[in-house]
Amino acid sequence: MKLDAKVPGGPLAEKWDKHRFELKLVNPANKKKYEIIVVGTGLAGGSASASLAELGYNVKTFCIQDSPRRAHSIAAQGGINAAKNYTNDGDSVWRLFYDTVKGGDFRSREANVYRLAQLSVNIIDQCVAQGVPFARDYGGLLANRSFGGAQVSRTFYARGQTGQQLLLGAYSAMMRQVANGKVKMFPRREMLDLVMVDGRARGIVVRNLITGEIECHAAHAVVLATGGYGNAFFLSTNAMGSNVTAAWRAHKKGALFANPSFTQIHPTCIPVHGDYQSKLTLMSESLRNDGRVWVPKNKGDKRSPENIPESERYYYLEERYPSFGNLVPRDVASRNAKNVCDMGMGVGDTGLAVYLDFADAIKRDGRESIHKKYGNLFQMYERIVGQNPYDTPIMIYPAIHYAMGGLWVDYNLMSTIPGLFVLGEANFSDHGANRLGASALMQGLNDGYFVIPYTVGGYLAGMPLGEVKDSHPAFKDAVQEVTAQVTKLLSIKGKRTVDNFHRELGRILWEYCGMSRNEAGLLKAKQMIPELRQQFWENVTVTGSPGEFNQTLERAGRVADFLEFGELMLIDALNRKESCGCHYNEAYKTEDHEAKRDDENHCYVAAWEFQGVGKEPVLHKEPLEFENVHLATRSYK
Repeated sequence: MKLDAKVPGGPLAEKWDKHRFELKLVNPANKKKYEIIVVGTGLAGGSASASLAELGYNVKTFCIQDSPRRAHSIAAQGGINAAKNYTNDGDSVWRLFYDTVKGGDFRSREANVYRLAQLSVNIIDQCVAQGVPFARDYGGLLANRSFGGAQVSRTFYARGQTGQQLLLGAYSAMMRQVANGKVKMFPRREMLDLVMVDGRARGIVVRNLITGEIECHAAHAVVLATGGYGNAFFLSTNAMGSNVTAAWRAHKKGALFANPSFTQIHPTCIPVHGDYQSKLTLMSESLRNDGRVWVPKNKGDKRSPENIPESERYYYLEERYPSFGNLVPRDVASRNAKNVCDMGMGVGDTGLAVYLDFADAIKRDGRESIHKKYGNLFQMYERIVGQNPYDTPIMIYPAIHYAMGGLWVDYNLMSTIPGLFVLGEANFSDHGANRLGASALMQGLNDGYFVIPYTVGGYLAGMPLGEVKDSHPAFKDAVQEVTAQVTKLLSIKGKRTVDNFHRELGRILWEYCGMSRNEAGLLKAKQMIPELRQQFWENVTVTGSPGEFNQTLERAGRVADFLEFGELMLIDALNRKESCGCHYNEAYKTEDHEAKRDDENHCYVAAWEFQGVGKEPVLHKEPLEFENVHLATRSYK
């Protein structure tokens, strides 16, 4: 299999416009003849459903939640990037493009990243037109703030609820099409298999999570917008329902999985405070605009922070990275937090936390100003931790947050399975080895509003597709596969719970494939996960029956997929013998312990082909060519 990214020729700034013109079109009358399935209703899925239906396509939209408004995009806090340069501080499409490529440690595809930066300005206009209540400055213009990895203010925000407000915009646009009859909404459905006919994606098999019924749905194309796989680690900032199942089942049908070991650690999360926790809570990266990160200089110093004088505080990010200070990218901030805690300078009961202190900002700008920016975030922290951030520093520690890896897609966002398109966090395309803060919302809306409407049309117009109904034998075969797994899970009747297996898998991945990795640890974990997977299929307990509301059965299927996917993460990490972005291999580092890339041997996208459970996957490489950006050692000092 030879990977063809289908990147158009010509100058970088002209590629997308040239490509849009060259794509074949479906005329308005013919659009009504096509059905498109969209799986997921977050920013990528919701905006795609709305846009495709607005064009005239018939859309079936599926989500596992009871309402599209509960998609995990709602949890995003800090903002969305766009190269508007409203603050007149030197931003541009080119600077956003460069910051994104550099932030991803030169492991992303240039053409996709430039398109993302280029279309960012349209995204903001679209959202304002929908009524998204972005923060505004004194003169009434949209306000901006800074985020990690940039020296300009380009992040638009709605206090600490940006994801929620953007999702409501996309949801409103989609529900307008539901009212028009162009979108059929299927809530509480979980995709369990992709159906292929003549080598093309032509439908899906889902389980109705309320009744347990297995349903078949046929279409001319399938769009996956199912989010990331961070919950493989069990403890993450992801919603409990976030999973890898839809993407993994598509992978098993032939969609290559790219860079699965590229998982982002977010530096500003509320630290773990007990073995009973089922998830972690994100504190927006926007807090690093005004909060100063520090730890006591003296190891084991357990005094209250207000009793530690300035002379005994170590503002390690400001000292190590004077140009960017507290606004270094997430991977850099996370590794440094781990480093000072490993040195014995961590705070809190566990010693696995650092301070994020707002005392100077409150003294400078006033409490009311800080409240307007971060009030809801401070309130959330106080409810969880029981401490008032206005009076005492927030305690933070890194946690699993975002997946840069995902199904491989070309410039059209189509996977290696014709007719299967992948949007947002579910694909690998835009962020390389580390995502800049406030770029996830940007990518999701970019893919859904401005890319997929063109590229789906180009696929449908260029490929005559025969009529396929859900009575086709391929659907019957897929239903049999899905039913067999459900029956097997319910028949085991072991003694360990699903969550018990999931928690153990998470500990293995966090310990050996987390913030830092080494070959010995990765090899050890690669041996442990197949053993754990075997135990799962011999000793898991799944109660209830298939024909009913059964959340234990839901979780069991997802954990079964995580147990297979986790092994691929380790294989990918072992293959990449370098350090880049979030993939920090202890054997490859500079003298001052920064990530050390190997551009000669590893400047490629690693795309893996499934060969069977427990069998070594086949590696396919997409070389990354940088014609417009000079490959350089990433420095934020």
